[in-house]
Amino acid sequence: MAINTPKQTSHLKREILVRLIKSFLSDNFEENTRLIPYDMRPKGHEVPYRCCIYKERAILRDRAVAGLGHSIEETDDSELLSNLAAKALERKEPDEKPLTVLTTACKGCVPARIYVTDLCQGCVARPCVNTCKFGAISVINGKSVIDPAKCKNCGMCAQVCPYQAIQKIIVPCENACPVGAIAKGEDGHAKIDFDKCISCGKCVSACPFGAVHEKSQIIDVLKNIKEGKKVIAMVAPAIMGQLPCTPQQLKEAILELGFYDVYEVAQGADVTTKTEAAEFVERMEHGEEFMTTSCCAGYNELVEKHVPELKPFRSDTKTPLYYTAEIVKKEHPDAVTVFFSPCVAKRREALQNDNVDYVLNYEELGAWFIALGIQVAECKESEFKTEASAEARNYAVTGGVAKAVQTLLPEEIPAHPVVINGLDKQSIRDLKKYAKNGMCELGNLIEVMACPGGCLGGNATVNAYKPALKQLTNYVNSSKPLKESDKIEK
Repeated sequence: MAINTPKQTSHLKREILVRLIKSFLSDNFEENTRLIPYDMRPKGHEVPYRCCIYKERAILRDRAVAGLGHSIEETDDSELLSNLAAKALERKEPDEKPLTVLTTACKGCVPARIYVTDLCQGCVARPCVNTCKFGAISVINGKSVIDPAKCKNCGMCAQVCPYQAIQKIIVPCENACPVGAIAKGEDGHAKIDFDKCISCGKCVSACPFGAVHEKSQIIDVLKNIKEGKKVIAMVAPAIMGQLPCTPQQLKEAILELGFYDVYEVAQGADVTTKTEAAEFVERMEHGEEFMTTSCCAGYNELVEKHVPELKPFRSDTKTPLYYTAEIVKKEHPDAVTVFFSPCVAKRREALQNDNVDYVLNYEELGAWFIALGIQVAECKESEFKTEASAEARNYAVTGGVAKAVQTLLPEEIPAHPVVINGLDKQSIRDLKKYAKNGMCELGNLIEVMACPGGCLGGNATVNAYKPALKQLTNYVNSSKPLKESDKIEK
């Protein structure tokens, strides 16, 4: 039996989304949706991943449930996809929990633990015994033995073993989560604690079976377009590195999907830069030791749920999405706004902002283009009405926000940036230390990005990081820099 790779699971997600979109655009949405698992795995079809065709169909059915925007945990296994498709059309607003776990796809990984392999030589030095602070290791019959009741899974014994005889078994989703929000339930399958979850999407990327799934809002958006509403897209800078086309071609391609207009979120980033730079100056003049940025939704969730002591140091400036949506709603009060996002966390941010109606990720956008047969590289070019700065467009990469803010600061109040390039257990400990000490010895402007590489490394991006960075950099370099007149005066 083959084991899914991230590429394979992304392919399955995309195919499900493509079929859902085509079903919506067909004459019989409900029935065509019901048939998706059977069309993808017809009788006699080769079973590429699972034990039998029925297991594969069950998993495909659950992927379609998530694609319809429903929660697997709250959906009856016996309910027909046709009924769930009808319910998706009746939905008034997105679910507040952006993720769901496909228990049919979850392998029920063995518990994470440290164990001693047969490579153990029972060496005289006993480095594992001497290193363990919890007294969990003893030597029995010439071999090291770990007492699971005492072991804390710290892994120190594995690090000091000269034979690498001690190994750590991990559960990919648990290991990836920086806040311990996902763990095996009593039934052996993963469960998400949404009181802890910061929607960083690391579990989505980590699961090799694609069992952790975003709940799509694409049917909601399609429905609004079909009803003739003025649906306006807002695209984050990271999107400019995802597809083999110019930004202007991308805009035209999105318009061909049925959107009324497309706004660059980079124009909101320019507002964030100016506001955050002014706030930084004010804070430094009042004697504060440091300030963190506030544009990453995953980081904001972290502060609210796990590190509230950082609140006094976090910038009060709103995110680029916030300011862009505000601009759109002022210019088009009747618009339905849709943000195209590289990550899960923005779905949570959107729920807290009345100006943002829906969020779709880049995987969903790519599937939409495929479903309609749109070749973005062959589209004509459509210019954006407002040109954003190079610094704003560079928000998509780690260090871009701090660099933009730094550009507008007066010489008398310099920034010394510190970059948190991805949230993990160590970076969270560092942030807690800064908050506790009331200072950061490394600098005074801390930029925090939940994803390594910044938004360009988000869980729902569709292009590899290096080519995406090259493409985005070309766009940034072709853009005009911030004006000298925008600098903050002391």
